[in-house]
Amino acid sequence: MWIGYNRRMPGEQGLARVSTHSPSEILTVSALVRSVRDLLERRYPLLWVAGEISNFTVAKSGHAYFVLKDEHAQVRCVMFRQRQQNLEWTPRDGMRIEVQALVSLYEPRGDFQLNVETMRRAGLGALFEAFLRLRDKLEKEGLFNAETKRTLPSLPRAIGVITSREAAALGDVLTTLARRNPSIDVVVFPVQVQGEGAAEKIASALKIAGRFGGCDVILLVRGGGSIEDLWAFNEEIVARAIRACPVPVVTGIGHETDFTIADFVADRRAPTPTAAAELVSPERAGLLEGISRLTASLALRLRQELERRMLLVDHLARRLVHPEARLRAQSELLGQLRLRLGQAAGRISSERGWEVVRLMQRAQARLPNTDKLLATSVQLVARLRAATRATLERAGSACARRIANLSHLDPAAVLDRGYSVVRDGSNRIVLRGASLSAGELLDITFAEGGAHARVERSR
Repeated sequence: MWIGYNRRMPGEQGLARVSTHSPSEILTVSALVRSVRDLLERRYPLLWVAGEISNFTVAKSGHAYFVLKDEHAQVRCVMFRQRQQNLEWTPRDGMRIEVQALVSLYEPRGDFQLNVETMRRAGLGALFEAFLRLRDKLEKEGLFNAETKRTLPSLPRAIGVITSREAAALGDVLTTLARRNPSIDVVVFPVQVQGEGAAEKIASALKIAGRFGGCDVILLVRGGGSIEDLWAFNEEIVARAIRACPVPVVTGIGHETDFTIADFVADRRAPTPTAAAELVSPERAGLLEGISRLTASLALRLRQELERRMLLVDHLARRLVHPEARLRAQSELLGQLRLRLGQAAGRISSERGWEVVRLMQRAQARLPNTDKLLATSVQLVARLRAATRATLERAGSACARRIANLSHLDPAAVLDRGYSVVRDGSNRIVLRGASLSAGELLDITFAEGGAHARVERSR
């Protein structure tokens, strides 16, 4: 925390002192505290103070109370309701802020405090602006649309958890899942969730968990922290990785009041990691209770149906006159029931048989066709060899053409046609006869060998 103040210039009067009429006069506590408060308010004008929020609370009256602290000191602060309600953002513990306040003393308790007129974020303005820009950009692209969000599975077989291995959130999630439904498999993808490079690692973990993790739903969780601590979840790469993930993603990041870009993009957002685990895991006791209710309901319906049928049989039986006819009708009814039972058993057996055949066909269809793959490989090898031979032949033809073209430019080929090269004594090629003088020595090169000559005369 820093406090701005002016040094006392030479000749400036110092702080006022409490004066009494005599050294023996005794002040009351109220008088002393009031005098000190007056001294503080006269000495320090309205000033700016920077620090970190701690123990922030809003009373029923609407006044906000908190402690402003740094590494070495702290001071109590109060922000009255009218000024607190004018804030366009919600202060939270751990935030770095700057307050414009009046130094004062609260007389009933004798506490030194700051009466805050206004406050602003310190150092978080750029991050908050970046957060708003990315949020607006992704919202315009439709990444937050409710219709694009996927439904969570009601009975997941496996749940993926992406968080830090050392995070307390991991223990909370595992404990909650084990308590609610221990039969669900849990796959943990440990990843760095804070600091440089954390966003890229989270995006990579989402890609791996979605494509190769075998999970029905993924939890992206982290404990609470400041906006800097949670900034990895505000990166664009994480938002796009959540949307590209093939399975539903549930976020449980920070506390209930913390919101990140990942929360907006995710299929569901939970206020805490524990709540996220509860959201995706059906409670085993509730499932068993539901099964018990269904079993009891089914048994009741079965008894009611049997009783109804029995009443119908009794009614029909009473309409029979002769006992033999009644017995015959009973026998026929039993025969019909036996026939229906046999038909039902046969139908069920046939349906199960067709289901087994269908499952075997699906399993057979998913087996790789090794013959087809081998034939494809042979064809590809043959095509590769043919392409290689054709490429080599074209390269050889190109080289032959270039050799033939270069052979026309070979000086030795010119000499083979009867020409010769004449150099003077300085080993320069002679181009004009007028440049020679009588008696000058010449070096003549032929197609085979050479000779030395002397100029008799030049033309």
